[in-house]
Amino acid sequence: MRRGSIVQLLGLGVLFGAAAAAVALLIPWLPPDASRERGRIDFVFWFTTGICIFVFTIVATVSAYALIKFRARPDDDSDGPPIHGHTGLEIVWTAIPTLLVTAIAIVSGVVLVQNGRAGPNPLVVHVTARQFDWSFSYPSAKNLASTGVLRLPLKRKVELKIDSDDVIHSFWVPQFGQKQDAVPGIHTKLVITPTKLGAYPVICTELCGLGHSLMRTVAIVMPAKQFDAWLHGQTKASTGPPV
Repeated sequence: MRRGSIVQLLGLGVLFGAAAAAVALLIPWLPPDASRERGRIDFVFWFTTGICIFVFTIVATVSAYALIKFRARPDDDSDGPPIHGHTGLEIVWTAIPTLLVTAIAIVSGVVLVQNGRAGPNPLVVHVTARQFDWSFSYPSAKNLASTGVLRLPLKRKVELKIDSDDVIHSFWVPQFGQKQDAVPGIHTKLVITPTKLGAYPVICTELCGLGHSLMRTVAIVMPAKQFDAWLHGQTKASTGPPV
């Protein structure tokens, strides 16, 4: 290949690569990150996106170069020269996608295992879904602290044990980056480690009936000491003498 052709290919590659990277990086595709598990999921997302940009750049560069360099004249109706298969080239373009997909699978598997580890002392929260609301109870408070708002301590692992009283629902907080179905008769779980204070929407993402769109609440991430005080206050209020 002549030097001029190499320069043209490199120029097109830089152009397409920069355009694809700009689209990926300059547009806020994802909601803010508010959990450790979400950070790992985002790593998989950007790892895969980087591979996609790499493949797109090669394909777009070669296609544009061929279109510019080898285009036929409008009055040229002749057939091109016969082309035979190239075994080495076919092996290469089969092996490279195989390696890339394998790399994505390995990274995804590692993140999936890490995100499923609750550790030795997680805060356990029982999540109950029903048409069309959520309820949350805390076994560490002898399930006396039951509320329609999910409160979580900052930077502590939380294991959500999710159940449904009627139909299939799905628990999702976009900023936490994970979804988990609530299935009648099946106990599912989700591990979350909040990393930012704030209030985040809890959304049902499984069509569960006429009130599905209204099945929402909030998850409030609190400083650890404030959360402990709230939990203690809830327990004390529930066990106090009747008025």
